[in-house]
Amino acid sequence: MTDSPVNTLFKQLIHFDKSIPQPVYIQIAQQIINAIQRGYITKGTLLPGTRVLSQSLKIHRNTAVAIYEELASQDWVEIIPNKGTFILEPALKTAKIKASSQKINEAYNTAKTTGFPFQKSFHLTSTVQVTEAKYTINDGKPDLRLHPVHQFSRWYSAAMKRKTLIKKWNRPNESSFSLFQTHLSNHLNATRGFHINPNNLISTRSTEMSLYIVSQLLIKQNDIVLVGNLSNYAANMIFQQTGASIKTIPVDADGLKVDYIKKHFIKNSIRCIYICAHRDYPTTVKLSADRRLALLQLAKEYGFAIIEDDYDYDFQFEGSAMLPMASSDANGMVIYLGKLGQSLFPSFQTGFVIAPENLISEAKNYLQLLDEQGDLIQQQMLSELINEGEIYRLIKKNIVIYKQRRDCLCQLLTQHFSEIAHWKIPSGGLAIWLQFSQQISLVKLAEEAEKNNLFLPKTILYQDKNTCAIRFGFGHLENEEMVIVIEKLKNAYNKLVLS
Repeated sequence: MTDSPVNTLFKQLIHFDKSIPQPVYIQIAQQIINAIQRGYITKGTLLPGTRVLSQSLKIHRNTAVAIYEELASQDWVEIIPNKGTFILEPALKTAKIKASSQKINEAYNTAKTTGFPFQKSFHLTSTVQVTEAKYTINDGKPDLRLHPVHQFSRWYSAAMKRKTLIKKWNRPNESSFSLFQTHLSNHLNATRGFHINPNNLISTRSTEMSLYIVSQLLIKQNDIVLVGNLSNYAANMIFQQTGASIKTIPVDADGLKVDYIKKHFIKNSIRCIYICAHRDYPTTVKLSADRRLALLQLAKEYGFAIIEDDYDYDFQFEGSAMLPMASSDANGMVIYLGKLGQSLFPSFQTGFVIAPENLISEAKNYLQLLDEQGDLIQQQMLSELINEGEIYRLIKKNIVIYKQRRDCLCQLLTQHFSEIAHWKIPSGGLAIWLQFSQQISLVKLAEEAEKNNLFLPKTILYQDKNTCAIRFGFGHLENEEMVIVIEKLKNAYNKLVLS
């Protein structure tokens, strides 16, 4: 007996792979839908019976039944008892706009460019680079392999089952503060010396989102924003996009030079200053206590806001972390940006902003536009982890590992780079500021390293007439990987110098 045309077509078009996670019946159903959409099978066509389909495709008959049930659940077919399975091709799913005769061949292709002008921004050009290299140096990211996957699977499942979550989703406009906001406020008061309540706090998806919201509230076109002379490229892009006029301030061994501001700017001419609370980005130098006090006094005298980015508070290896300036700000001059859960997988991390109540009230309006729903499951989990002390335990556990990695990197640098570079051992953070003694082309160094399977993104390279340095992030590298990375970097350096 000869095959029907549809069965022959199925043999030609349908392929499946049992080794991938997606079920076979889903793979086949999607390919049948694709055939319907392309017009290979038309409305009213009778499909082969489940027994014939199973024999033709060499699948179990139950799989064939599941295929047709899946198609029926999406309204692609109608199953009529004792008659068979027929193609429906719902009109709304397949309606097409007829093309003009001039562009008949292009009617069903997606346009590559818009037919209208729009505003482009060179400030937001992506810094992402693609590489096939096995090893990478970043600017100081945590190691995601330290995330407690199995524990979080249980915690996430438990959070999903909380009846209180459904209540929160159904009542998004409740005026009372969430348990998460209360627990987060208490945690920050206990660990960072604050005296805040939920009125002083909003939580966001990331530090970048926090800074974007704050910038929208603070900065108008041509407002002067002060940053360190090298500074954070992501923060600079956000400031530039708001139309700010960015001015750089020198940084020395004690951090940002506050006296420079007095000498070069007048009162009420500065809108805000962006600083890193603990370690200057990218140089890792700490802003001294004297300069912190001087900056707070100058902010009040000159009338500018201080944006204090505390991106690595949780990673302090020696001594106690210096408390944020915001914790001793009695005049409402400081806006504090922080992170919680950096020892966790990114989807479980959260950013937050701490500021006086009137600014937080306005910031919530922006957050409502950008992220109305938020992530209640994430907040539920973090709330429980704070309350049960798990966040603190994970931080302390990972600090031990990161400190060992820092010490390992410093030993390797001493072994391979002591004669050609210099660095200081930071008391915390996940990066080292590696400065080369002689000027070399860091771009060429990166190119040479990539030939040897080591990727150095442009965002960690800092070079001008006075600087030739790399912000060397080590947190994501195990000790064995660090040995390989240092050897590859030294080989790239030697090849570059010899050439």
